[in-house]
Amino acid sequence: MIRLQDVDMNLLVVFQLLYRERKTQAVADELGLTQPAVSHALRRLRNLLGDELFERTSRGLRPTPYAERIAEPVNYALATLHESLNIRDIFDPASSTRNFNLAMTDIGEIYFLPKLMVKLAELAPGVSLSTESESALNLKDAMESGAVDLAIGLLPQLGAGYFQRRLFEQHYVSLMRKGHPLAKGAYGVDEFIAAKHAVVIAAGTGHGQVEELLARSGVPRFVQLTQPHFVAVPYIVSAMDLVVTVTNKLAEATMERFELVMRPHPIDLPRVQINMFWHRRFHQDAGNRWLRGLIFEMFAE
Repeated sequence: MIRLQDVDMNLLVVFQLLYRERKTQAVADELGLTQPAVSHALRRLRNLLGDELFERTSRGLRPTPYAERIAEPVNYALATLHESLNIRDIFDPASSTRNFNLAMTDIGEIYFLPKLMVKLAELAPGVSLSTESESALNLKDAMESGAVDLAIGLLPQLGAGYFQRRLFEQHYVSLMRKGHPLAKGAYGVDEFIAAKHAVVIAAGTGHGQVEELLARSGVPRFVQLTQPHFVAVPYIVSAMDLVVTVTNKLAEATMERFELVMRPHPIDLPRVQINMFWHRRFHQDAGNRWLRGLIFEMFAE
């Protein structure tokens, strides 16, 4: 049996980073050590645990089955210890110059950022934000390492190891310009079929799943424009007789400025719950607590 008094905590930190990075040089750089020092720590840990832990391959280190089994408990134990030692951490938003990195879709940027940036200018003028596209990241690794502080959206891939808090539920609507022939009067499935459409293929997002449902619904559409992002949608549909399926939050955020009309969607589409996520390693981080509290206060319904 391995006794805790026989375990050097630094070896577990090395193990955690090797499991994440899969390269000894990357771990050495992060810890400010030499590569031989990391290799020596790995040898000590192998001797202590009686397992190779990592095997060298052409693509870096590959964890053994034993390493896979202990990775999550080790991460949890180190995260709990980190939180406990930093529980008195203080964050003063008025004087902080911290940068927070948020992961969200472009719909999220359109809906959240204008109001959030105004509020930050009022409460925390030195705090800055950066955003990343959810689909462009290895989101789990980015949040575990702290490269991303919070993620907002429909993110079923974030399971064990992540806290989440519900913000609101959104539904899908049809968006079109005020002068569109369908902006008034009857608007059902027949009118939807007869219209020309713009479609956003947002791969890896909840909206991408909705477009797949529409495609499989058997309801034909003439798609005149296909694009990967939502940010250009208001500009395009305000200038042409196109109908686009979007969330009610995007419609509400752009209708007045672009003179658009939102109509109930004629197809029965699932509602989408939008949550805020953070990794349990940073559950007690004072800055993270403050920002997620602010977002919840501003946007939760």
